[in-house]
Amino acid sequence: MPIIPPVVPALPIERRYARDLAPGAAFGWLRDGWRDLVTDPVPSLLYGLVVVLLSLGIVAGLIFFGWDYALFPAIAGFLVFAPTLAIGLYDKSRAIEQNDPISLRHMLFPHARSGGQVLFIGALLCTVMLLWMRAAVIVYALFFGVRPFPGLDHIVAMLFTTSTGAAMLIVGTLIGGLFAAFAFAISAFSIPMMLERRLDALTAMGTSWALVWHNLTAMLVWGAIVMALFLLSVATGFLGLIIVFPWLGHATWHAYRAVR
Repeated sequence: MPIIPPVVPALPIERRYARDLAPGAAFGWLRDGWRDLVTDPVPSLLYGLVVVLLSLGIVAGLIFFGWDYALFPAIAGFLVFAPTLAIGLYDKSRAIEQNDPISLRHMLFPHARSGGQVLFIGALLCTVMLLWMRAAVIVYALFFGVRPFPGLDHIVAMLFTTSTGAAMLIVGTLIGGLFAAFAFAISAFSIPMMLERRLDALTAMGTSWALVWHNLTAMLVWGAIVMALFLLSVATGFLGLIIVFPWLGHATWHAYRAVR
């Protein structure tokens, strides 16, 4: 007599995520992020100050050890790793939603429901950043040969007044864009998602990739806004990041809320 297998319960309905968000949605995220920033602003601004001090320390270290050739790739690589640094800002925005107390200590040591899985994404983004820095050095060597870096005083003229420099800028921008696009796709929503939900890093990154793809226009606008504000902050000697970094961090949480 055949044995009838037990009935397997139906799998839960997959979470439905938003698709085809309007391009202007990114400006709404900025508005909501600013509201979170000015709600008990001191912890957010101190968080931004910590990021600025860390950035200035890295820049000073590169110059001190004579690694100034890696300065520009490192600045670009900051955008790759920034979503991991902003996890405490996501935690504050979540606390505001849930009417929980806000403190800098909780922001610096946030509790993610996915636990150590967040560290996996952080390590992956750090690896992507280091690979980009190495790729930038190789691109420089391919165009200018194996010769000493001319220094920060001469590199700008070399890049913008010579055909070789212009070609290197084009190729380097295209290659850097590939690194940035990959990092942006896997991290735009994965880290806020893992802060709130218990899931593995690969699922979070895959979901983030799909959400970016299905909301591509809005995410391109968002990426352009992030890039513009970051460049403005760099122009101020990173001091602008004291405000811009927490602002964008809080806004990223609302971007996640818009698609979940």
